Amino acid sequence: MFKTNEPRCYTDDWKRTDPDLVVYLPRTPRGPDGYADHFLVESTPGGDLLAMWTQSSVEGTPDTRVVFARSKDEGQTWTAPELLVGATAEGGVAAMFGFPVMSPTGRIYCFYNKDKGVVDLAFRTTAVLGCHYSDDDGRTWTDGGVEIPYGRTKFDHPDPKVPCNCIIWQKPIRDAKRRPLTTFTRFSSPEVYPGSAPTSWGVRYYDHQGQLLRFDNMDDGPDPADIRITWLPEAEGILRFPVPVEPERSRGYSCFHEPSVALLPDGRLLVTGSTVAGHLVYSVSDDPDGKTWRQPEPLLYQDNGAPLLHPIAPAPFYRLEDGRYLVFYHNHEGYKYGGLGPRDMRGRRPMYVSVGEYRPGGHQPIWFSQPKLLCDTHGVGVGPESLVWLAMYASLTERSHQRVFWYPDRKHFLLGRYITDKMLGDMSVP
Repeated sequence: MFKTNEPRCYTDDWKRTDPDLVVYLPRTPRGPDGYADHFLVESTPGGDLLAMWTQSSVEGTPDTRVVFARSKDEGQTWTAPELLVGATAEGGVAAMFGFPVMSPTGRIYCFYNKDKGVVDLAFRTTAVLGCHYSDDDGRTWTDGGVEIPYGRTKFDHPDPKVPCNCIIWQKPIRDAKRRPLTTFTRFSSPEVYPGSAPTSWGVRYYDHQGQLLRFDNMDDGPDPADIRITWLPEAEGILRFPVPVEPERSRGYSCFHEPSVALLPDGRLLVTGSTVAGHLVYSVSDDPDGKTWRQPEPLLYQDNGAPLLHPIAPAPFYRLEDGRYLVFYHNHEGYKYGGLGPRDMRGRRPMYVSVGEYRPGGHQPIWFSQPKLLCDTHGVGVGPESLVWLAMYASLTERSHQRVFWYPDRKHFLLGRYITDKMLGDMSVP
């Protein structure tokens, strides 16, 4: 697709967030690669770094595709992006939100939202899971020939021929039994749960909740048709957080948005997410299989402490190899930096990080340090939509004694930032 991956770019503004590593820089502000998002980097069985992301000319356009690149030198240099699956300006079926799953057999899977040409909420969300796989360490990919429907609930369209509205945005972790597990957002069908009245800036709010899926037999390296998936929690409508959107309606809206999951030292699972209430939320599963979950609550710095403030936006949450945790968030409710409240995406900046530590006696199992500023765009827009935000559809790797936070700066530049012990050293947890 591209002749070179030299870090040529039409602007030097990619330096604004002080990155340490560059994966990809668009050649023009409005070219076929103007949109870059859902940026996931993972180690391959062969020892390279493999990056996957969603690319198109503009977010939400039909030329949406999943591309990949690889690095042999810990992210210092990268191959040119190659098409994994999806559409280009020349045509094809749109594909987006690809994420990798690694099998100990050496097989690598890429699952992604596949457009079926049926729109309930939006073509990016009304989709099934497609699957490609690689048996040569992610260099070439084979279509698995399957379309996996998301598990249906009472919140989905009454017509079973209409796919569910779901987005998976993080790569899987391993649960206490070493099974790959990841989270996703399920948007309720407007046929079941109509959207709210538009805001003053013309945006409707749609009911949604958090959920998880677990791959049960990936260690066997199965053919895609033989993959077994469990949808969690077992009961419907569990990871829902009521939010003040048109409360006068007979039933309120839920917002448990873009959840992240991490394993606790005792084998339980903790899920975090954002809301339009102006703060992060969380839930804990008290069984190792993630079947049952607590009613979601505000995520606090410590028991009985203040909430971690954040508008509706991704807030990645990770467990580190040393047992600590990191959460990346905006540290305000959404009324600052040009935002008009938690529902306004224009407030998605700056980016802060807090360190979390396990507190076995706490009601909230992870307590957090005060935040530290990581980076900001200073309100300067780039790309086809002149975005100023830091929407962290991001990922984290730990290799060769280095932690790297891989992030899409303004959904345009693909960059990496070292998260060093020195950076975290003075961030004490209560």
